[in-house]
Amino acid sequence: MKRLLLYFFGFIILASQTSCGYNDMVAKDENVAAKWAQVQNAYQRRADLVPNLVNTVKGAANFEQKTLTDVIEARSRATSIQLSPENLTPENIQKFQAAQGELSGSLSRLLATVESYPQLKANQNFLELQAQLEGTENRISVERMNFNTSVQDYNTYIRSFPRNIFAGWFGFERKTPFAADPNAQRAPAVTF
Repeated sequence: MKRLLLYFFGFIILASQTSCGYNDMVAKDENVAAKWAQVQNAYQRRADLVPNLVNTVKGAANFEQKTLTDVIEARSRATSIQLSPENLTPENIQKFQAAQGELSGSLSRLLATVESYPQLKANQNFLELQAQLEGTENRISVERMNFNTSVQDYNTYIRSFPRNIFAGWFGFERKTPFAADPNAQRAPAVTF
């Protein structure tokens, strides 16, 4: 019995000195969660700008109501999908990305339609909102890149030997990075 206890305590001491990396796995998992929160924060900033943009555009006489309705509906769908770091599955990220892509597309159509309204293009509020929206799109890109970098770091860490054994024991699973929207892969048709 004494020998069994000695082996047990020896194993505990040895295990505590090995590079099982549990604390590092927790830290990297938390980093992924923090980076995801920043991605959502950037998307939320864009969603917050949409009502102001729509209200500014509404002031233009004879502006296409369908374009505004499409933007409002796309914003509603995009903000209805909230993902926690625990639910970052490929399917959930794809749903989130599809809703955000729909909002991006409707905003692009709105901004393209504005080209035929000179009084709107000269409106200072509209120009400021457009600049904020462009800046937000850049923030979204940066935050997605930061998220993907942290996911890559985490996935590499938990898949490296011998941590892959401990990661399985402790329930650390691979995370899914943000992938390019499949529709973004197709080049738009340009006709003259």
